[in-house]
Amino acid sequence: MTGILLANVATLTWATNMALGRWLRDDIGPLTLAASRFLIASLLYVALLQRRPPEERRLGQDRWRLLAMGIAGVVLFAPTLYLALRFTTTVNATLINGFGPIITGILAALMIQEPMTRRQVAGAAAALLGVLILISGGSFTFWQTLGSNLGDLIMVVAVTLWGLYSVLGRRAMHHRSALSATALSTFLGLPLLLLAAVWEIRTIPINAQPQLFLAILYIGIAPTVVGFLAWNEGVRRLGPSGAMVFYNTLPLYGALLGILLLGEPIGPAHLLGGALIMGGGLYAARKR
Repeated sequence: MTGILLANVATLTWATNMALGRWLRDDIGPLTLAASRFLIASLLYVALLQRRPPEERRLGQDRWRLLAMGIAGVVLFAPTLYLALRFTTTVNATLINGFGPIITGILAALMIQEPMTRRQVAGAAAALLGVLILISGGSFTFWQTLGSNLGDLIMVVAVTLWGLYSVLGRRAMHHRSALSATALSTFLGLPLLLLAAVWEIRTIPINAQPQLFLAILYIGIAPTVVGFLAWNEGVRRLGPSGAMVFYNTLPLYGALLGILLLGEPIGPAHLLGGALIMGGGLYAARKR
């Protein structure tokens, strides 16, 4: 149950990250936004690691796995996500995230010989159905306007990169805490991301304004520190396939935020889709 709670905390913070990423698309480039959030997060990770044992602050023998985590989750995933949100809507991006459990399950089976159980497959299928109902509003005419475009294809790549990060994190956290794995992988990936951001600023200048900096500060703390730590600890407890089932709660929380903050209406599709998403996740994670 702790793993389930942590995975849901992560997806809740990431729902706000996707909404803000779409909102900031004209004010800052994807590489610069990703570098800013992880720079803020790194400062917090340094403070948190000071209270951990010395071995938690060392790379150790799994340094290459931590580097791979940094490249997949920091250098590649975050900028790819923000790049996709420049070309596609939050609705499309959220829908594509529903395929995350399937992709992660396949990667886990191929890379670490952790096959998906029938329970996980059934839970992932139910959760994905909930995503489709939630996003479509229960109307088949919605899919006629959901054509393939560049942003959708980029989002598929982003979801695949996140699945890879989750699988790598599972192996790295066999020998260290979620905080250590998250922080050290961020430290390793940040220099490459900062160099890329310096190059990008010359072509996509920052539209500096107070709300931009406040949004970046929030993204650097909530989705990046709280979300990443909660997710990695959830992966450690549930496994990558089990935790990835709860990735489908992201569109559910996105809808709830719209209802609470923007006054958007709630209908039968929201209730049915939300029930399938949460029910599928609980069924997949529940032990026999």
